[in-house]
Amino acid sequence: MKVILVDDERLALEVMGRLIGEIDSFEVIGKYTNPHQALEAITREEPDVAFLDIEMPEINGIQLAERIRSRLPSVKIVFVTAYDNFAVKAFELSAIDYLLKPVKRERLAETAKRLFEKTEKAAIPVPDSQVLIRCFQSLQIELPAGSAEQAAIRWRTSKAQELFAFLVHQRGQLVRKDTLLDMLWPEADWKKGYTLLYTAVYQIRKMLENAGVNMRILSYDEGYQLEMNQAKLDVADWELGLREAPPISAATLPEHRSLLELYRGDYMADNAYIWAESERQRLRVLWIQHAMAVGEYLIASRNYAEAIALHLRVQSLYPYMEQTYFILMQLYEAAGDRGSVEQQHKRLEEMLRGEYGTQPQEAVRLWYESWKSKS
Repeated sequence: MKVILVDDERLALEVMGRLIGEIDSFEVIGKYTNPHQALEAITREEPDVAFLDIEMPEINGIQLAERIRSRLPSVKIVFVTAYDNFAVKAFELSAIDYLLKPVKRERLAETAKRLFEKTEKAAIPVPDSQVLIRCFQSLQIELPAGSAEQAAIRWRTSKAQELFAFLVHQRGQLVRKDTLLDMLWPEADWKKGYTLLYTAVYQIRKMLENAGVNMRILSYDEGYQLEMNQAKLDVADWELGLREAPPISAATLPEHRSLLELYRGDYMADNAYIWAESERQRLRVLWIQHAMAVGEYLIASRNYAEAIALHLRVQSLYPYMEQTYFILMQLYEAAGDRGSVEQQHKRLEEMLRGEYGTQPQEAVRLWYESWKSKS
């Protein structure tokens, strides 16, 4: 394995270099006290492992690791520090390992073992086009059926999941770090907030790497950007399909049915992120408009059974739409199901009284009275 060492103390570099040189299959190809020069060398040489001291001036080891991973995600990171504090405990989940100064030969051997095991178990990349990010109802990363890494898609923390969700939400736009701190850790002080942010980013990167998903979080001084490559996003595919869908007809009805089914629920509804609410409402309106248009076609085609099923689905998702109750009353009347007409009218009255303290609109009342008079 090719190794690059970075530490602002030259003596520490020499000691680490000597210890690592004693390990079979390890080759130290560079030692740097200047993190800027180290970043250039790592980018150029593409080592297998970078040992980074956390406590360095100008750019600390955590920030340097961010930049390395944004350029070369495959480089394995090992942190070295003199302090066994909160930050190191947090990064234990994110880096391959961390070492406490002074570094002991026995402890370094354990790190080497972890590095070899990590290399042997490296995930087989999943073709980008077969990765699907689902945002309808709940956030999910879906790999091809039968993928060996399907079970690896697990979120270590809810904050890591929300951070990933927000980067997906931004669709490739750069997101400022201070925006993320204010949104995810408003109570944390500046230093702890950045540590938590870096930890969450590492957790996401490690999860994607373990799953073999070729998506990257690019790191810049001011923020982060999610590079999805060719991974698909259900929301984007659905909205594009909606825009390009042909007029509803007997021939195109299957395509419109598929679009209705792709909408599995409101945008990230299970997560209930406040920042997603406006997008949630926008997509909901688009789906309802499409559902009602398909419903009108089904009614005009006298396909009452499918029209009833569609409007019942709309009603179950959005029970406070008075219009769906009235349409269902009329559909059940056309189908000769008097009991269901009565049931829909009763449910409408209960919904309006309980939610708004009102009665059905006059048009509904007049239709219902006319229908009752026929019995």
